[in-house]
Amino acid sequence: MFEEEGAGVRLRRLRVSDSMRRLVNETDLQASRLIAPIFVRYGERVVEPVEAMPGVNRYSVDQLAGYVSRLQNAGIRTVLLFGIPESKDEQGSQAYASDGLVPRAIAEIKRTAPSVLVAADVCLCEYTSHGHCGVIKGGRVDNDLTLPLLARAAVEYARAGADIVGPSAMMDRQVGAIRSALDDSGHQETIVMSYSAKFASSFYGPFREAAGSTPSFGDRRTYQMSNANSREAMREIEEDIREGADVVMVKPALAYLDIIAKARARFNLPLAAYNVSGEYSMVKAASGHGWLDERTAAMEVLTSIRRAGADMIITYFAEQAANWLKETV
Repeated sequence: MFEEEGAGVRLRRLRVSDSMRRLVNETDLQASRLIAPIFVRYGERVVEPVEAMPGVNRYSVDQLAGYVSRLQNAGIRTVLLFGIPESKDEQGSQAYASDGLVPRAIAEIKRTAPSVLVAADVCLCEYTSHGHCGVIKGGRVDNDLTLPLLARAAVEYARAGADIVGPSAMMDRQVGAIRSALDDSGHQETIVMSYSAKFASSFYGPFREAAGSTPSFGDRRTYQMSNANSREAMREIEEDIREGADVVMVKPALAYLDIIAKARARFNLPLAAYNVSGEYSMVKAASGHGWLDERTAAMEVLTSIRRAGADMIITYFAEQAANWLKETV
């Protein structure tokens, strides 16, 4: 019966032209949904390429205004800051220094581009001499000793003008500690975008080169999630929601589209996904060898992340993708 009633169906009729395909597209990709990560480093007049991430640079604070203006012109409205300090110590003290790189970068962006939403990553890994995301005690990361330091960093970023803080250390109860500290310091309006389901992944390699955050011993598998676990990811997200997260995140994105889709079906909060450095560098490397077309591959990746259910995408393709989107209007 179904075959007889469907005899006149030709689905290709809906693919006959570019205008028709756009008319029936089920998934939209807009520049306003893209978040551009920015590496901020010490020094002056510095724009330093990241070798493992073609097209990505480290910027000194005095060079941010020009870059952020360029992002704005492309249609990007949100940036995410990572600091790369000149010196590091066991406690990662530059992460929560009031005159640190990230607070100064936040203030500079808010001064020169006040309409841009500024998010700041909250973690210790770029700032610790050992490269781990928290305080080391007895040869391993101590969860509870790390929480107050993450909270201090979040408050400093909020004081500097950050709209969003993004705890990424994967410490248990980090969201609750940060939310309480923000509220107690008068920053009730600051948004917490938690890296809720952050997996231990091989796709972070280029980032660790860019940020100088490779652990000097061991790895991060005692606090980042196993890539084999889906149910546990939902538990992580649930816990962050209970602690007060405003936005939850899945990281990485491309190898975890099933996690994004599962989170989207289960939770009503805004959902972010991080199209991480290794995912970016793979496309760049393959396109550099002529093995695939960079633009079509990058846009396919970003569309797949949106299709899975992400409301916003953190991606190193942000500026390029935004400009490509403008060309297709």
